[in-house]
Amino acid sequence: MKLYIKLITLFTVSIFLSCEDVIDVDLQTAPERLVIEASIDWEKGTSGNNQTIKLSTSSAYFAESQNTPVTNAAVKVTNTNTLEEFIFTNENNGNYTTTNFTPIVGNTYSLEVIYNSEIYSATETLQAVTDITRIEQSTEKGFDDEALEVSVYFVDPEEEKNYYLFKFKQDGDLLFELEAGDDEFINGNEVDWWFEKDEEDDQGEFNAGDRVEMEMYGVSEAYYNYINTLIIQSEGVGLFATTPVALKGNCINLTTEDNYAHGYFRLTQVVTADYTFE
Repeated sequence: MKLYIKLITLFTVSIFLSCEDVIDVDLQTAPERLVIEASIDWEKGTSGNNQTIKLSTSSAYFAESQNTPVTNAAVKVTNTNTLEEFIFTNENNGNYTTTNFTPIVGNTYSLEVIYNSEIYSATETLQAVTDITRIEQSTEKGFDDEALEVSVYFVDPEEEKNYYLFKFKQDGDLLFELEAGDDEFINGNEVDWWFEKDEEDDQGEFNAGDRVEMEMYGVSEAYYNYINTLIIQSEGVGLFATTPVALKGNCINLTTEDNYAHGYFRLTQVVTADYTFE
């Protein structure tokens, strides 16, 4: 009986092994596109003169190399209120820099990138941000009543609609955690924006002695909609989540409309802080 069972098992395994075929799947490939990382961020308390715009070309999803730096473009930003132009110097590594940018809250700026004889353009208004009034820690506001969280307090301006981008990063982490919000239900009030590390995070929860860096940006409504969608898509597709779609920024191609660029041109004011848990 044992021999009979062994023979059946061997015969079954041999059938499965003999049915193995190599299947070649033709994967869809997107066209190579220009990627524009144009974040003009003015930290409060600084001149904001030094700014960098990064250009690259997109690569295939399964490509071994990352995006390829663009070293043959021309980059210019113009204040459309004052008509002052800021030429960004090509550093020949994908970075285009200036040391004389003049940030003015409420002014509108236009970006022009000339690449491969095509003109890319975007327009954005420099948004202000309120100040952080204090930072505290607790275990009472997060999803886990035993886990530490950090709270950033600020007063939302009552006179206008405000949109925010928050970045949190613990020392040792490679990337910032991003969160976005608006003042629909908090207009004119003191706001307690708390952040707790995900309990499923491989790096665990906050502990005493951990240091976390925080950045709070004032952003436009258009950028808020863009980054909020990006944050939602980056969390993955769950049972009740929407299927990720191609996300377009505000950089359009004036020469060939269909050959749009990835990325976004934003202008923000930002306040930064750090906190060490006790």
